[in-house]
Amino acid sequence: MQVKSTVKMNMPRIRQLTQAAVTALEMTVDAVHTEVVQAQVVPFDTGNLQNESFFADYSDSSKGKVQLVSSAPYARRVYFHPEYDFKTDENPNAKGHWYEDWEAGGSKADFAFSKYKNFYKRVGGV
Repeated sequence: MQVKSTVKMNMPRIRQLTQAAVTALEMTVDAVHTEVVQAQVVPFDTGNLQNESFFADYSDSSKGKVQLVSSAPYARRVYFHPEYDFKTDENPNAKGHWYEDWEAGGSKADFAFSKYKNFYKRVGGV
């Protein structure tokens, strides 16, 4: 018995889904950025660390990589010293390691995955 099959690739749809993955990734990093700011966990003195120096970098999104960047020169020092008391009226939840809630094992660890899945479904039409 001989079996014969033909496979036809729907290349326009594949390209559409590939672009949807990139768009969903960019939307996800924006959602995480907004979530971190609204959670008021970033140390806040003048607002520079949370506002002007805190942004999403999409430059490698087509390669599947996006980043939240804290470009203030003191961001690393502040992030890795959770022993300091960062709480202020502007950000009462401020702390070092401000991403820990969204990292593996954190209380919001599934936030980015869940957002990505929803954005991909919506943008990709699946």
